[in-house]
Amino acid sequence: MTEAPAAAVTGNEPAVPEKQPVVESTAPAHRGHRALLRHLHPQRARITAGLVVGLVGSVMGLAQPLAAKRVMDDMGHGQPAAGPVVVLSLLVVAGAVLAGLGHYLLQCAAESVVCAARCRLADRILRLRVPVVEDTEPGDLIARVTSDTTLLRQSAPHAVSAAVTGTLVTVATVVLMGLLDAVLLCVTLAVVAFVGVIVALVAPRIGRATRHTQEAVGRIGVALERVLGAFRTVKASGAEHREAKALHRAAEDARHTGVRAAAWEAVSATASAVIVQVSFLVVLGVGGARVTSGAIGISTLVAFLLYLFTLAPRIGQLVEGVGQLQVGSAAAVRIGQVEQLAVEHVEYTEHPEPARASGQIARAQHHGQPSRTQRSATGGAAAGHSSLGVAFHQVCFAYRSGARRVHHDVSFTVPALGLTAFVGPSGAGKTTVFSLIERFYEPDSGHVLLGGKDVRQWPLNQLRACIGYVEQDAPVLAGTLRDNLTLGGEAPSAEELTRVVRLTRLDELTDHLPHGLDTDVGHRGSRLSGGERQRVAIARALLRRPMLLLLDEATSQLDAANEAALRDTVIDTARDTTVLVVAHRLSTVTTADRIVVMEAGRVRTVGTHTELMTRDALYNELARTQLLTGQAVEKPNGYRSRMGPSGT
Repeated sequence: MTEAPAAAVTGNEPAVPEKQPVVESTAPAHRGHRALLRHLHPQRARITAGLVVGLVGSVMGLAQPLAAKRVMDDMGHGQPAAGPVVVLSLLVVAGAVLAGLGHYLLQCAAESVVCAARCRLADRILRLRVPVVEDTEPGDLIARVTSDTTLLRQSAPHAVSAAVTGTLVTVATVVLMGLLDAVLLCVTLAVVAFVGVIVALVAPRIGRATRHTQEAVGRIGVALERVLGAFRTVKASGAEHREAKALHRAAEDARHTGVRAAAWEAVSATASAVIVQVSFLVVLGVGGARVTSGAIGISTLVAFLLYLFTLAPRIGQLVEGVGQLQVGSAAAVRIGQVEQLAVEHVEYTEHPEPARASGQIARAQHHGQPSRTQRSATGGAAAGHSSLGVAFHQVCFAYRSGARRVHHDVSFTVPALGLTAFVGPSGAGKTTVFSLIERFYEPDSGHVLLGGKDVRQWPLNQLRACIGYVEQDAPVLAGTLRDNLTLGGEAPSAEELTRVVRLTRLDELTDHLPHGLDTDVGHRGSRLSGGERQRVAIARALLRRPMLLLLDEATSQLDAANEAALRDTVIDTARDTTVLVVAHRLSTVTTADRIVVMEAGRVRTVGTHTELMTRDALYNELARTQLLTGQAVEKPNGYRSRMGPSGT
């Protein structure tokens, strides 16, 4: 049974800390802006093109009031206005088309930014170190890949367009308004300055409220993932109402923070809209007085008002853009926090060395004879060997800094080939042995050797390509049965796939499935039984043709017949492969070439079943109690009975 780190470490407190959302940053706003710019930088060419096209369209819009003034002046002097009208019409149409094209280019750039961010986050999450994932809420990570990246798409084009096009067009508009009438310009600048003060005060609050909203959304994902991860348990416990309350609380938190963000955005938008309307009335009043006094002509006032109408949405765009910039910066900061999590340093080679020549296991298992490799000397991965020896040298390990150690100077040697079983009380550190071999964790001291070389010197992809690992809970991914069997490895031939399916007795399952191997197994293999999931996991490991096979209670959920058949398959595989088994069934232990007995994070002794029964009290006790399954037991009257899977 997989030992919980809690039992192995302290007996009272968990060795692995309770999962938490990714720590939120309190970095200054400018760091968020830099983070957002890093996401936009790869799309700078497309963004620049969209800005230029949109800017040209806006410039054409700036020429429209002057064209309208020309039309009015010509009509006032009794001159034909057909030419200016045609020019004005062309400016309107061309400006609208270019503005739309610029918006399209910016949206395309935004989609590319989001896609790149999601791909980068997906790669990062899959490369995270196992302790990091175990300490982090998966729902929070999912929220950052989905909702946070969506905010990048919503904010990026608006923020960039407002920052560049909006600013330039606003400045140009103000200059043209000044050329028309300086007095009216002063009134307009006063309005712009007032709006700027409001934006400066409100924008930071929008950013903070947005970050809090996204954190609340992440907590919804955490709560929902928690429920779906143990859905049957929740229903069997009648806990739907309680869990629904937790989800409702998380949703209410998101609503409250979202309303707060919306309130600040509304304050900003309302203030700017009201002030613009007030400025229009003021300009209209002052301008009317100046027309009456003869200081300016009516056409000048009309042109100025048209520019004011142009300026009003630009100011609104700037205000909205600043708000969107805060939203995008907050999302970029949250995405950046995931990108700062510790990852495995994978040294990929172009073509990882295959774990085994194709068909070698098949021949050995089919004929029931030792392979060429077995007939060679054991003890390491010498030239020509297709299996690897394992050795632990004074390994010490704790799941986290400051916690008590799970392993205390663990040392043992397993030669290449053969079956080695690890037994001991729960929490003795058996599963941790496999985790250290796979480099899910690094030892605090000592060395873990595979094929005579420290596992830390192996490129990770080569190391894991050599190993077939079957976890105790035998996880199955959503998808088809075929997808799960061929997960992560080269596509096997049809003959090899059929052979392994038959060896693991999955053919009994596939014969009754509507689409055979292409049948969907459901979320986490929900349409399979526990024993079927274990057989899928074993078949997947065998299809990798490993040099080292790690089985952690791989047959614990199988019935007696299937367990016996798979035990025979494992024994045959051990003729050609190094097989390590964490076992609680004596039927598996008695067939092992060697047995490593562990207790309280130490190796107590190593030997065969017969040797250990006579010389080790702990093993003798385990064999007579915890491990009594499927073995032949000598009765006092000489009668020998075959124990069933329940040990009765």
